[in-house]
Amino acid sequence: MEKTVNQKAWFLILPVLILVAFSAVIPLMTVVNYSVQDTFGNNQFFWAGLEWFEELLHSERLHDALGRQIIFSLIILAIEVPLGIFIALNMPKKGFWASLCLVLMSLPLLIPWNVVGTIWQIFGRVDIGLLGYTLDKLGFAYNYTQDSFAAWVTVIVMDVWHWTSLVALLAYAGLQSIPDAYYQAAKIDQASRWKVFRFIELPKMQGVLMIAILLRFMDSFMIYTEPFVVTGGGPGNSTTFLSIDLVKMALGQFDLGPAAAFSIMYYLVILLISYVFYTVMTNLDKRDGV
Repeated sequence: MEKTVNQKAWFLILPVLILVAFSAVIPLMTVVNYSVQDTFGNNQFFWAGLEWFEELLHSERLHDALGRQIIFSLIILAIEVPLGIFIALNMPKKGFWASLCLVLMSLPLLIPWNVVGTIWQIFGRVDIGLLGYTLDKLGFAYNYTQDSFAAWVTVIVMDVWHWTSLVALLAYAGLQSIPDAYYQAAKIDQASRWKVFRFIELPKMQGVLMIAILLRFMDSFMIYTEPFVVTGGGPGNSTTFLSIDLVKMALGQFDLGPAAAFSIMYYLVILLISYVFYTVMTNLDKRDGV
């Protein structure tokens, strides 16, 4: 007997498809249209083909911003992932203190990005900021508006403070899913703390850690608001990441064609690196599961 396929379920997701089309696909096609044209205002456009893409591929400005962006994302992942795992391992498992820790860890994630930038902009000022004033009194030459190293440290510490909680909460959820029988068996075998982490906790956290790494990479690679509020991309161009450079090109210089081509290349780079991350980590997960 031939099985009847009911296609009415498509009507349930039709509103979502329409919403995605208006919020994602149509704007994307507009950007693609701008990327192959040039304009001198008055809504007059001239065909440029792949000229903007070729120009950007040979642009030293783009290469410098991409280098800064990659270095920043790698530093963020190298700090936040191990730190988040460490915090999750030391958080209470049950009771009042566990609930309190979960609430406290969630607080930084609830603060809007521009507010985070404003907080750290004031916090790091030498004249009125607690951090800047304290470091200055201790004899440290700290000024994120004039020193590139201080600006980088401020942006990195700010991001670690803001987003480590996400990794910690995801890792904590993975730890909570481990049955007590695993720990009891490890205790009977007199396994060390390192072996418990290596062979029980870490494998069980791989799924949530993959999500955490992907989320933190994509967000750190697209970071804009926090460093822009704190440093404005300076001093000089030391903290001008790809997103800040793109906004300067589109709104500051009003180069719509190059900015559109820049945004497409930006999107493709994020998509490619995220796919590589996902493929590598999925293969590792499958290998460990064999």
